[in-house]
Amino acid sequence: MQYRTLGSLEWKPSALGLGAMRLPTLDGDPGRIDEDHAAEMVHYALDHGVNYIDTAYGYHQGESERFLGRVLHGPHRDRARVATKLPCWLVNDRGDFDRLFDEQRERLRREHVDFYLLHALNAKTWARVRDLGVLDWAVRAKADGRIGHFGFSFHDDYPVFEEIVGAYTGWDFCQIQYNYMDVDFQAGQRGLRYAAARGLGVVIMEPLRGGVLARPPEPVAALFARSARGWTPAEWGLQWLWNQPEVSLVLSGMSTLEQVRENVASAARSGIGTFGPEDLALVEGVRAAFLSLRPIPCTGCGYCLPCPSGVAIPRILELANQAAMYADASPARFRYRMLAAEERGDRCTDCHACDARCPQGIAVSDWIADAHATLRDATEPRSG
Repeated sequence: MQYRTLGSLEWKPSALGLGAMRLPTLDGDPGRIDEDHAAEMVHYALDHGVNYIDTAYGYHQGESERFLGRVLHGPHRDRARVATKLPCWLVNDRGDFDRLFDEQRERLRREHVDFYLLHALNAKTWARVRDLGVLDWAVRAKADGRIGHFGFSFHDDYPVFEEIVGAYTGWDFCQIQYNYMDVDFQAGQRGLRYAAARGLGVVIMEPLRGGVLARPPEPVAALFARSARGWTPAEWGLQWLWNQPEVSLVLSGMSTLEQVRENVASAARSGIGTFGPEDLALVEGVRAAFLSLRPIPCTGCGYCLPCPSGVAIPRILELANQAAMYADASPARFRYRMLAAEERGDRCTDCHACDARCPQGIAVSDWIADAHATLRDATEPRSG
């Protein structure tokens, strides 16, 4: 296993972290973890040097934290650092900080949580927990030893990310969605470098976009096959991340022991600066091939805004493109479900104001209707 640097911490995280959001389940029920197989996965990861495990209050309908409390009990307790997250959407008053955190400590069977994050911050949830005093609460929790290191995970646009990073000098780390297709999405590469330059560790989630980059369509897979590296598409995605010095560790939400074995072996071969010009060019070619599959020529310029009905037009068009680009549309549907109800496509009144404003000449209102029909059925759990 290779080990990396996480902000200013002396402790070194493994290049690969185990994400406990997609553990094997019984009969497809997300609330019933197949604990025998999941424990085998955790123990294999620990035995091969993985020392960071990530979970959250809502993963597996609350069972992920409980499972880790059991599987990391006894002799396995100190073999890995555990990260979990405050479900900010459940916070309504100041008392909820302690109430939820105490429940999580009970589930995890730990008085002390090594890494604690504010989960899935966006502009609205950040404003609410900030105004309720979450930063003062975190200072106290660190001072009395209940929390080791404090950070946040993020799902919004870059300006919001910069605002959150700059609002508090006590952040130890952050967690962002980042992969070779998301260099300009949410925090993106700009956010990765911004946070790292300010001394934060940066944990990467969704390195394979929920698995869709591991299963590329044939035109994309053919590009990878041309390389003499012999890597799978999944390994290309992971190695691209590990090549970057600002990346502290990469989380993978693995579902099988075979995935753990493959990713552990890949992490052992990882390193900063291991990509040559040909490797970087290949990944850029793959990215271009994916982008060529986008049916809507939207540039995200925002000229269509504001929508009189409040529809989040550029975001919806981007999600529709993502659903078309990848073999699995469920990640795009999940992100569509995260939009506020008043921002979704069914609020469109066919006023066609957006059509008139679009410099690309896109029939925006027609695409919004199609996008809503494609994206509206979402059932996946909250991520990151």
